[in-house]
Amino acid sequence: MASNSHRNQDDVLKSADSTAWFRSYLHGGTSSLISTLITFPLYKTVFRQQLHSTLVREAVAQLFKEGPVKLYRGVAPPLLMRSLNGTLLFGLQDTFLHQISLFSTTPLPRSALPALAGFSAGVVEALLFTPLERVQNVLQNSRNDSRLPTLRSILLKLASRPLASGYYTAFLPILVRNTLGSSLYFGLKDPMSNTLRDNGWSPVAASFMAGALNGAVISLLLYPLSVLVANMQAQAEGGERGVRSSWRHLWAARQHRLPLLYRGGFLVILRSCVTWGITTAINDQLGRHSR
Repeated sequence: MASNSHRNQDDVLKSADSTAWFRSYLHGGTSSLISTLITFPLYKTVFRQQLHSTLVREAVAQLFKEGPVKLYRGVAPPLLMRSLNGTLLFGLQDTFLHQISLFSTTPLPRSALPALAGFSAGVVEALLFTPLERVQNVLQNSRNDSRLPTLRSILLKLASRPLASGYYTAFLPILVRNTLGSSLYFGLKDPMSNTLRDNGWSPVAASFMAGALNGAVISLLLYPLSVLVANMQAQAEGGERGVRSSWRHLWAARQHRLPLLYRGGFLVILRSCVTWGITTAINDQLGRHSR
């Protein structure tokens, strides 16, 4: 009888763990989907600036000229990518964190484990989502509209090329960007949120502000990598140029000036504040209600 009781308790604990893991995937996907729908126009404006090095008003005027029908052209890949990205990023980070925490001794302090789990999730994220980001960047480049007017034509074009110059163009800078970004986000999010709550902030406001500040800092630090990725991936043809050569070409195109490289930085901050603020607030709120 005692043996059966222990077995039943183990089954209950395993079931609870599985449910908790599933919820972390579900909450991550839901929060990312909502934030993507809200901020896509900002995302597209930033992309145009990164690609063509234009002023904010020029990028906005270009989108207005194309009309509202084309405003959400290319939303499907980022919507799919961000929803899946949030599902896996939050879910895998929670899974990796749980597995790492099972070890009785680790060379790192316990406070560093969320960042380590975020790094591992960033690796998986880069492997899975580089092809979607490639399609998204080709779709959003208006110079491809005449030659590649449909999603199917873009998919076929990229499939006809080798992986390194097709779907996996710019994989290395994406890997660096995602692993560093995920490590910083998960390493700083909870300490910042807890500090704000200790100072009288409501749980939702603290989560939103922690996510917003995290998003702003991380996007500014990694912005040059995002510009590099956008320029490497925007053309359906090409992609044979390596990372070093692409960086030299980009740096020369920006006249060797950091302000030109960071053109669009203000919108990146705004977009990241809104996106990660909403994502973090929704995800944390869903987590609190499910406990």
